[in-house]
Amino acid sequence: MQLIHWILQNLRDPSQLIATGGYPALMAIIFAETGAMIFFLPGDSLLFVAGLFASRNVLSLAMLQLLLIPMAVLGDATSYLIGRRAGPKIFSRPETRFFKPAHIRTAHAFYERHGGKAIVLARFVPIVRTFVPVAAGVAQMRYRDFALYNIAGGALWIGSMTVAGFVLGQNEWVSKNLEKMVIGIVLVSVLPAVFGYIKERRNPTPLPATDDPSA
Repeated sequence: MQLIHWILQNLRDPSQLIATGGYPALMAIIFAETGAMIFFLPGDSLLFVAGLFASRNVLSLAMLQLLLIPMAVLGDATSYLIGRRAGPKIFSRPETRFFKPAHIRTAHAFYERHGGKAIVLARFVPIVRTFVPVAAGVAQMRYRDFALYNIAGGALWIGSMTVAGFVLGQNEWVSKNLEKMVIGIVLVSVLPAVFGYIKERRNPTPLPATDDPSA
């Protein structure tokens, strides 16, 4: 719980988190956002600030790709296996502090709408990226196809966000207004999820039937 509290304190500006935890913290968070389905982790802003640190030679841009892309791919693969093994019953699981059925429903609708490419697109949408691999597993998507989309999505997400931070980090205004940039990134990245949630509320996508009649 102390770790979670520490992460939440650093959501607005992940600089301290990166400076303190370094590569191990980055690897753990990138994996956990999908692999452990912890949807509130600061994936986008974390990667952007990591790229900014690389522009200051605190971190290595090449090492960020080498270490974080496999973590992103492994995280999605883990969530896919959870969805595949749990099946449709996962949609009827009771709500807990860290599991929200509404998020699964939104991710399911996103997957139904975009098909396989949802695995790539979801990488850039907070919350949705956490649960779309689960929806793909529930839908019994062929793993070979999932793996291709997973690798492509992980590489594009890690690469684009860290390179953006690396390039923009050399701008003086960005360096002086890092917190504003992070908040802006969070707001822009969350908008698609908000619009998707509103659309799903108005036109709900039917969920797969569960095997349990009482579910």
